[in-house]
Amino acid sequence: MKITKFLGLSFLLFAFAATSFPEGVHAEDPAAVLDFYGREVQAGTPYLIQDLSYEPGNTSNFVVGATINPICNSDVVLSYENDGLPVTFSPVTESTDGVIREGTLITVSFDAATCKMADVTPMWKIGFNSTGTGYIVTTGGVDQLNQFMITKDKNESSFYQLSYCPKSDPFCECSCVPVGATNDKYLAPKAAVVVDVRFKPELNIYGDKMVSE
Repeated sequence: MKITKFLGLSFLLFAFAATSFPEGVHAEDPAAVLDFYGREVQAGTPYLIQDLSYEPGNTSNFVVGATINPICNSDVVLSYENDGLPVTFSPVTESTDGVIREGTLITVSFDAATCKMADVTPMWKIGFNSTGTGYIVTTGGVDQLNQFMITKDKNESSFYQLSYCPKSDPFCECSCVPVGATNDKYLAPKAAVVVDVRFKPELNIYGDKMVSE
C-alpha cells in the first residue's frame, strides 16, 4: 500500500513539474532572418546581399560580389548592383524547417559556377590577402570549418549584420567578429566600415530574376 501511494505521489509531482515549466521543455527557436520583402530567409535559396551603408548618402545600391566570376579562389567584395553574385546559406546544425535564424551558425556560399581547379569551392572563409589588404573574406572554404552568423543590426531594425565565427578552431576560444568593408571594398573581419545588409531573393515566385529596386 505504501509503495502504491509513493508511486502515485511521484507521478503527480512529475506531471505538475512538466506543466509548470514548459519553457524548459519546449525552448523557442531564435527569430527568423527576414528578407527584403519581410519573408523568412530559406536555406539553399539564392539571395543577393544588399548593402546601403558603404558610402553615406549614396543613391546606388551595393551588393556582394566576387573579384573573379566563375569563382576561382575569388575574394568577396562590394560591387555595384549589376555585378553582384547571389549566395546561399546553410545552417551548421540541421534545421527541421529550412529557415535561417538570427544568432545561429551558418555557412555562406556563392551560388555561382566554379573554375575547374582542385579544391576550389564557392564557400566563404577568411584568408590572408598577400597584396597588403590583410585578412579578408574569400572563397575556397570547407563545410563545418568556416562559420558565419547573422544578427539584427542594433541601430536599424530592418538591416542585419554578418559576423565571422572562428568557433570551429579547437585552439581558439574566440567570439564572432563583425564583417565590414575595407577602403577598397573587400569584405573583412573587423574592417573600419561596418556593413549593414539585407537579403534580396534572386528569383521571384515565377522563377524570374528580380528587377533592381
